[in-house]
Amino acid sequence: MKVVAFSDLHCDPECTNAILAASGNADLVLGVGDFAQRHEGLEETLAALEPISEKTVLVPGNNETEDALRAATSATVLHGDAMSFCGLSIAGIGGAVPPLPPMPWRSFDVTEDEAETLLSEVSVADILLSHSPAKGHGDQHHKMGSIGSTAVLAATERLKPKWLLTGHVHDSWGYRGRVGSTQVANLGPVPVYLEIAP
Repeated sequence: MKVVAFSDLHCDPECTNAILAASGNADLVLGVGDFAQRHEGLEETLAALEPISEKTVLVPGNNETEDALRAATSATVLHGDAMSFCGLSIAGIGGAVPPLPPMPWRSFDVTEDEAETLLSEVSVADILLSHSPAKGHGDQHHKMGSIGSTAVLAATERLKPKWLLTGHVHDSWGYRGRVGSTQVANLGPVPVYLEIAP
């Protein structure tokens, strides 16, 4: 299956157009959070992606809430749940896990305990979408160091998906690694092309 994946558009029209162009021949499009910029511009960005919404699966970032994302798109939105698409099981969790330090705007944050509870409901996943990286895997911030999630790491180790796709930590965009047999990518806003067999 041909997959296009991305994260952290942050209302960038050039990157949004690149996603649209790249998705023409894709079977599945995966967006891993932060479509808005500090809760602004979400509707406009998602409206631009609406032509590909039928084959798109999204998780919220920390720059938009789950409720706002669901209200802004007809694409499938996951947050602590899973779905099946053409033989692939896709699970997702959004938000900043663990919570970010206090900021002048309200980040959509999820505690490690909350994330663990949400992900405990998922029993199988070929692809795990998490806005926040797993602890120690594409999570290096230039000031805060390793800011990934222990709950996401534990879920990856338990579920053993083919892919863990993340974003959130801009300094680690482009990261590639593994958690056991799972391939890991911190995506960024440039389209990433994947071939994933059911």
